[in-house]
Amino acid sequence: MDAYQSQFDALVDPTRRAILARLFDNPLSVRELAEEFPISRPAISQHLKVLKDAQLVTDTAVGTRRVYAIDIDGFNNLRRFFDQFWTEALAAFKRKAEKK
Repeated sequence: MDAYQSQFDALVDPTRRAILARLFDNPLSVRELAEEFPISRPAISQHLKVLKDAQLVTDTAVGTRRVYAIDIDGFNNLRRFFDQFWTEALAAFKRKAEKK
């Protein structure tokens, strides 16, 4: 579970989840994101750093700006975790149901 801990920790914050929701539509710069939230650009940057460290977003230099996008590999990693989790949970449920 340790491999996923930073991703789960990053997703706990509602502002970071809202940022991710905006990035699902299309890549955006810090300035573009900050226009949509009632917090400062530096605060948006801090949230993006957490998301990047958790491998949930990537950034690319475009001129003097940094543009952030969803990190598909990071989300695929989470999906594999949940797929495994649900597979194991359903198998345990099946074993329990078959005992009765």
